[in-house]
Amino acid sequence: MLQIKWKNARSLILVAALGVASVLALTPSRPAAAQVRGLPDFTELVEQVGPSVVNIRTLEKVVSRGDSEGGADEQMLEFFRRFGLPAPNVPRQGPRSPHPQLQPEDQPRGVGSGFVLTSDGFIMTNAHVVDGADEVMVTLTDKREFKARIVGTDKRSDVAVVKIEATGLPAVKLGDVGRLKVGEWVIAIGSPFGLENSVTAGIVSAKQRDTGELLPLIQTDVAINPGNSGGPLINMRGEVVGINSQIYSRSGGYMGISFAIPIDEAARVSDQLRATGRVARGRLGVQVGPVSKELAESIGLGKAQGALVGAVEAGTPAEKAGIEPGDIIVKFNGKSIEKSSDLPLAVGNTKPGSQTTVTVYRRGTTKDLNITIGEFDPVKAGKKADTKEGKAKATGGQALGLTVSELSDAQKKELKLKGGVKVDAVTDSAVRAGLREGDVIIGLGNTEVGSVKEFEAAAGKTDKSKTVSVLVRRGDLAQYFLIRPAR
Repeated sequence: MLQIKWKNARSLILVAALGVASVLALTPSRPAAAQVRGLPDFTELVEQVGPSVVNIRTLEKVVSRGDSEGGADEQMLEFFRRFGLPAPNVPRQGPRSPHPQLQPEDQPRGVGSGFVLTSDGFIMTNAHVVDGADEVMVTLTDKREFKARIVGTDKRSDVAVVKIEATGLPAVKLGDVGRLKVGEWVIAIGSPFGLENSVTAGIVSAKQRDTGELLPLIQTDVAINPGNSGGPLINMRGEVVGINSQIYSRSGGYMGISFAIPIDEAARVSDQLRATGRVARGRLGVQVGPVSKELAESIGLGKAQGALVGAVEAGTPAEKAGIEPGDIIVKFNGKSIEKSSDLPLAVGNTKPGSQTTVTVYRRGTTKDLNITIGEFDPVKAGKKADTKEGKAKATGGQALGLTVSELSDAQKKELKLKGGVKVDAVTDSAVRAGLREGDVIIGLGNTEVGSVKEFEAAAGKTDKSKTVSVLVRRGDLAQYFLIRPAR
């Protein structure tokens, strides 16, 4: 009887097991749970890098009156001093002494941050933090205070180096910006509103962000406020990858978008500042703009790349090398120029006086030009040409909506052109393309235009059912316009 029960029990167990297996086989498979990652711990990074971050106060000598009036104004100034903000020039109210004494005094001008570059006292910060200051004071995390000497500033990159007389300082470790990834955690240490050694964290939002400045910047969502300027942006390896420089804001405060100068570019600047006190940058002497997809297709470039030359300044390396308005620079020193902002950076990092090659796309073909790099001088400016109207008129290119006339020899000399035709009237598709009276056409399609006859010949060969590119000189700038057929 016991044996029978045992057999029955085994049967029940077997049936139950098969039933469970059947149920499992019929149950849809569930995806594995997403990996849960905890938030990073920044404590070790702060302990490692924190001692290398300094507070920078700037002072300027102002002439104040020796009276004791204006208590309300003094309270307002004290508010700005307490929070380390630049003190405004507030006019005093109330009666004044008829013979006030003028006395120079050090007045707080602003507050910023910086970090120790070398153990012997070189400190990196922003140029706008120390620019115009009569005195710079550096405070270390151990509360020691030093009067700093400005070694050099570079407004174009917003980088400055100052020096304090100290040794054995904890220097930062510079990181590789090339390894930095979008989405990577980073932290900032600085003195927002004068609050020393404040730590904020976030992620890298974008790299190579073009803001119109010389350097493409690192965009983050790390909280940056007045006083953080000049402080380090630090990766999870404890390396400095950028200098916190500016924010995007409509209110004057942090709005979630901050920008940092890439440390590799800042290091190049600081090396020159420490060596000579100034930065020498290469210069071509061209004004450039972007290349649109439609323009690239219309002139046979293939893809939207390179920098479109809008103007060439007289007497510059670009003019001597034979670069012309309307050229598209596709390579510099053998390296591809993907977008127009790549060119100023590449040229600026080239030593003045060195020889290199510029590859341009001109009227359907590429051409290598040898060029000797000049030195950038922000004071120099291109000379503007004053266009005058010619008298001789002729018709041509009506299908494109254009009526043109010859340029006189005097006009060519003024504009420094070998040829071209002046636009006397625009209609229909030419108006929609943006052309206007007084423009000078120097190219049509991929054909150079030197006279009305050449313009009419080129216009006769164009396919009126397709977009036609017109290279126009307007003032000092050359630019392309795309005339589209009417639909």
